[in-house]
Amino acid sequence: MPDELTEALENFKAIKEVCLRYLMRREHSYQELLDKVATKGFNRQDITSVVDQLAEQGLQSDARFAESYARSRVHKGFGPLRIKAELRQRGVSDCCFEMAVEDIAGSWEALLDEVYVKKYGIDGVLDIKEQLRRSRFLQQRGFPSEMIRQLFY
Repeated sequence: MPDELTEALENFKAIKEVCLRYLMRREHSYQELLDKVATKGFNRQDITSVVDQLAEQGLQSDARFAESYARSRVHKGFGPLRIKAELRQRGVSDCCFEMAVEDIAGSWEALLDEVYVKKYGIDGVLDIKEQLRRSRFLQQRGFPSEMIRQLFY
């Protein structure tokens, strides 16, 4: 029995060490951390208890991760739809996204203008085909159709 307890304690320490190494490099979402540590061959249930403990201690935070991730993506010129989808993919709820992006971007319209001008410069009148091509680019970047439509009119 003491050997099992010792083994469980060592396993717990090893999982915690791996988690902390990942968190020292950058913020990770709860789900990301679970998935990454699971690839190391640890028991998923043990990992969950360790990550829960780290979250309680404030060492892992989905809100911090969402803010950091959203800030990075905004600086790279991605829009709200794309960032929201990417955060969802990483296991972060929408509420964290809304809080994170609220003051980062300032205005999505301003970011859209900045991305457009950086890619295409300031042009005169465009034909429909070119407008559609540019609209597709902006949609792939994650900007809503209505916002893109306002850019052209």
